[in-house]
Amino acid sequence: MTMTEGHRVGKQRAGWRPDRLREQREAHGLTLEKAGERLREVAEQAKLKGIPAANPQTLWQHEQGEVYPGPHYRRAYCLLYRATEPDLGFRTALPGEETSFKLTPMDDRLNGAHVLAVERAIHRISPGTEDAGHFALQQRIIDAWKRRHTGGDPHRPVLILVGGFAGSGKTELARFFVQLTGWPLLDKDPLTRPLVERLLVALGGDPNDRHTELYRERVRSVEYDCLMQSAMANIKCGISTVLSAPFISEMTDPDWMQRLCNRAASMGVDVFPVWVQCDEESMREYITFRSAARDAWKLARWDEYMATIDLELRPAVPHLVVDNRLGTAVTLADQARQAMGAMYA
Repeated sequence: MTMTEGHRVGKQRAGWRPDRLREQREAHGLTLEKAGERLREVAEQAKLKGIPAANPQTLWQHEQGEVYPGPHYRRAYCLLYRATEPDLGFRTALPGEETSFKLTPMDDRLNGAHVLAVERAIHRISPGTEDAGHFALQQRIIDAWKRRHTGGDPHRPVLILVGGFAGSGKTELARFFVQLTGWPLLDKDPLTRPLVERLLVALGGDPNDRHTELYRERVRSVEYDCLMQSAMANIKCGISTVLSAPFISEMTDPDWMQRLCNRAASMGVDVFPVWVQCDEESMREYITFRSAARDAWKLARWDEYMATIDLELRPAVPHLVVDNRLGTAVTLADQARQAMGAMYA
């Protein structure tokens, strides 16, 4: 069962230590009212979706373990207290997960804390296969971030494909790469949704269909063709580009990936497939939270939907992996965004 805001089941959540929220609030000298104000402020500054109302009663329920905080609250708490989810007692840490890093005060702009925060977040990119060049992509992103105000990127252009199942966090990670590098983002859903919806209706289908044979056989290929043609228009101009889409069929098709890599190489462009790994509970939580019409079928038939998904699925080509199980990578990206805000404010 997914724990969502309003379910009075907090103390039954594995690893949930609600007392840590109260400890953090008191250590920062905040009343419930003041903590609510600060939560709303950091959420607005970070442009999080779904700014939490953060009224004192809700915060008290969180601290008492009566209500387990939803994803927008957890992200805001992590930003407010400059901590990770395990630090704040929301869950047990994953094996090897860094749980206690401290950023310097927000008004200290000279000691490189923003660089450390960015590097921690980018180091979530790990090799999914032995021959994947994860250090190369890490360095490209960090270099582009450091140089974006000093004349651009002297390296070969890069095409990054960020793929993963619905609700895995791929859009958040793609946006983070874009914020660091200044490269354009092509996100499949906003780029193609108007076309896809009108095409489905014209074919006698449901505009929110993403699961029937009609969509898979007559619409999906057009959707991805639009995305990839847009990407090619960019890289033909030598512009590094970040793509966000599930890429389930594409990344698992060696021939498709080889054709893309060959075409990109002919234009002097490097291709980096990045797979975002996530867990079932987190995916369901984020899909529920975003409330997109195209997800209605998934949520209504969750077990049936999950039966079509292999959480161990990985691209059939050399690729990189970002481990976002339990939202670990998105939390680090939030921390880095906050640190960059301190640098550039």
